[in-house]
Amino acid sequence: MERYSNNKPNQGYQIWLPLLLSIFTVAGMLIGYNLQKTPSVVSFEVDGDHHPQQNNLGMGRVEEILRYIENQYVDEVKSNDLVEGVIDHMLDELDPHSNYIPVDELKAVNENLEGSFVGIGIEFDIVDDSIFVITPISDGPSEKIGIMAGDRIVEIEDSIVAGVGITTDDVTRKLKGEKGSSVKIGIKRRKQAQVLKFEIKRDEIPLKSVDAHFMMNDKVGYIKINRFSGTTYDEFFNGLDDLMEQGMEDIVIDLRQNPGGYLTEATRILNQIIEKRNELLVFTEGKHSSKRSYETKGIVKHKIDDVAILIDEGSASASEIMAGALQDTDRGVIIGRRSFGKGLVQEQYDLSDGSALRLTVARYYTKSGRLIQKEYTDEKSYHADRDDRFKSGELKHRDSIRLIDSTAYYTDNGRLVYGGGGIIPDVFVPINDLLDNTNYVQAAFHVPEFVYSFLDDKRAAVLEMGEEKFLEEFQISDQDFKDFKTYLSSKEDNFDTSGLNEFSGDLKSRIKARVARNVFGLDSFFKVMNQNDNVVLKALEIIDDSEEYLQKK
Repeated sequence: MERYSNNKPNQGYQIWLPLLLSIFTVAGMLIGYNLQKTPSVVSFEVDGDHHPQQNNLGMGRVEEILRYIENQYVDEVKSNDLVEGVIDHMLDELDPHSNYIPVDELKAVNENLEGSFVGIGIEFDIVDDSIFVITPISDGPSEKIGIMAGDRIVEIEDSIVAGVGITTDDVTRKLKGEKGSSVKIGIKRRKQAQVLKFEIKRDEIPLKSVDAHFMMNDKVGYIKINRFSGTTYDEFFNGLDDLMEQGMEDIVIDLRQNPGGYLTEATRILNQIIEKRNELLVFTEGKHSSKRSYETKGIVKHKIDDVAILIDEGSASASEIMAGALQDTDRGVIIGRRSFGKGLVQEQYDLSDGSALRLTVARYYTKSGRLIQKEYTDEKSYHADRDDRFKSGELKHRDSIRLIDSTAYYTDNGRLVYGGGGIIPDVFVPINDLLDNTNYVQAAFHVPEFVYSFLDDKRAAVLEMGEEKFLEEFQISDQDFKDFKTYLSSKEDNFDTSGLNEFSGDLKSRIKARVARNVFGLDSFFKVMNQNDNVVLKALEIIDDSEEYLQKK
């Protein structure tokens, strides 16, 4: 998890940091010891019936030093920056996932996991200093009054926002607000000379954590989960209902690049996959946090046969819990690459000024007893782990996976598994070699923005085809690809497009997928991308024989 605050103390009073750090460390330990049990937003939810004792040991000295600095220091001191700087330095000494969240950031951070926010209901992108509407959210305020995919927002509250260097954060801040309040925007729509004026009343907008669900063939369903928010189980279950109605027997659950979230949402999903009652899924334990076990209830609505879970180096926390539980119980085959390796549990402590502290209070362990957390004594190495894996060859060769903990653990079927640094998949699939090619990566980066100009002329024709015909028949032509290379040359000085022909098939597929995303939605995007996704293709290849991979060798 990235830090939420980058405030640094002024250089002039950094000499005070060692003394303040020591005092705040004592106070921090006390706070952690007496931490109230509120819902976590990183690894799991806990009951909210335990509150911290009121004990101000050490706090008087902190206050005294701060007052002394304010009154006697040679230069003007920004006390709030000083305090936040000390807090950041203090938490840096603990672990990579304990963090402080300032007041002005907490709401946005919470929204991401609560599953909703108040706004006008659009997905947007900024390309060439213009705000493009990717799509209006279904049944949201913008869709209801006629905002369309491909529209360009050029005005917000009578202020010009095109060509002025506006950022994503700027747009978000201008469009969000209180529920029921209104915002005026000006839209430039293709083939219409005048700017169209709209006044949109803000409302609560869902933030979906399940990107897509669809049938990949007559019996195998696919569900993509991007994080575990407060609405993930309901979204998953609705998707599962739909897939079962379409005849699904087996399921592929894609957790790649899923950073985690609420543990309880992951365990509720596991309860719909593992039929056995009182099956241990995961347990947590810490020095001041008693052991807590999560078990299945044995109440399953749908009968699912074979299960495949897709993970990679970006799958963390609750994603690893889900993969680890299915691996330890031999209920599903894990496919992909070794997961991130986050096994630390955070709880949130709300501070009196409206900010919050998320402190690591426990570790989580899979059923077999594995600790998934990787080593974090060197924070720089911790955050450079993915690059290190790439350099060591681990992302391309299973044999290059380095076992941090050689302790032997065993699944229910007696299969040997290891902990100490993520979940090692049952079936390894190397990273796409193209991602190691700078020219290809640079070209792929520009695909989304190219598609906006591409659709200026072809959106109507694509819409007329309809989704099913588009997926089956639409192809990016050689002329379209030539136009793409011309676009690249206009965007990047000295960009050598001559070598892109060897990647044309993959790049054309990416362009088609992005067209599908902009016109028909995320389901269509993943339907196109999955056609050339080696991890997904491997899942389809082996899912009928997944039992073979779950037996002791």
